[in-house]
Amino acid sequence: MKKCMVLATVTSLLAGCGTINNALVEKTKSIEYYRIFDIKTDVDRFVVAEAASDGLGRNVNDAQEATPIPTSTELPEKAGRFTLVEPFKGSSFAALAAASGQLSMKVATCDGAAWTAKANRSITGQSELNLTACLFQYKEGYHLDLYATFSKKEGGIMELSRKMSSAMVGTPEEWTEKTFLDIVRQIRKETNAEINYIEGYPKLQGTPWIDSDNSLATAN
Repeated sequence: MKKCMVLATVTSLLAGCGTINNALVEKTKSIEYYRIFDIKTDVDRFVVAEAASDGLGRNVNDAQEATPIPTSTELPEKAGRFTLVEPFKGSSFAALAAASGQLSMKVATCDGAAWTAKANRSITGQSELNLTACLFQYKEGYHLDLYATFSKKEGGIMELSRKMSSAMVGTPEEWTEKTFLDIVRQIRKETNAEINYIEGYPKLQGTPWIDSDNSLATAN
């Protein structure tokens, strides 16, 4: 009986040590998000693009935007869609990233879009958000494609300060979702368009761009 009690105690201590050790390890996680919204409106593309720009500017440190010249006078029946390319695929850089457990370097492209934006938001020691937005015009309105990657740190001696920061300004996941939704909300506000969620990951629950400016419901 005593031996069993000793073994149980040792096992509990080891399990506790494992939990503590895991908490002390500083981890960097890379995460991808994307959202596609359908925007039913006949408002001029420059108005929609300006609204998107205003919404984006609320949450990022800097942005590079462009409004390319249309390649055709006829609007397509279906909206375009963003594509992901891996410029370093097959290179030693990609192999090194894979070996370190990072996501492969992906770049979102917006061929044929009426407006594009590249933006980032950085919180020193906590997270780095990189976002691409594509506004595709078609006969019934627009599609807004949003793609983002962010890295975040967890664990280690700085974890408590990160949790305190997140409690005040939100987690990286919440900020990513807020950045996406603020663009949609601003377009809706300035154009009164009918906006519907088409697809994305993680899956979006409900209609937070309509129901509440503070609703950030997502599910894996």
